[in-house]
Amino acid sequence: MATVDPTIRPNTAADTSPSAANKNDTLGRDQFLKILLTQLQNQDPTNPIDDREFVTQLATFASLEQQMNMNESITQLNMVMSTFVAHQDPFNTYVGWIGKEVEGKQDDKEISGTVKSVKNIDNEYFLYLEDGTKISPWDVTTVGEKS
Repeated sequence: MATVDPTIRPNTAADTSPSAANKNDTLGRDQFLKILLTQLQNQDPTNPIDDREFVTQLATFASLEQQMNMNESITQLNMVMSTFVAHQDPFNTYVGWIGKEVEGKQDDKEISGTVKSVKNIDNEYFLYLEDGTKISPWDVTTVGEKS
């Protein structure tokens, strides 16, 4: 079954103005409610709108409202999560490596061993292995279970 993207419209003469290009192409709740009220005000009193059709339009309006609220909530959640991830301290990750076997390369020398501790020295993290070797997490190439 083919799908249609409602945000894509063919160009018309009215769409060529610069101000029209800046307008949002989606139907918002205010516009939808105005259209529904206008339809009710201008209907023929001797032949009113069918009850089922009116209920369908109200359900569509309620669905639109819920979708807009959900979209707003998801947008806010994304902003919070991106801020959190951007400012998250990697210390928790490195602490999770304690007791794990690490391998890496530092000054062209292969290093491997079990992480004993993690220290922050002048805002730079270092892993200390059981044999006393100090290695930057940036030099670690493999983290695994102790064998």
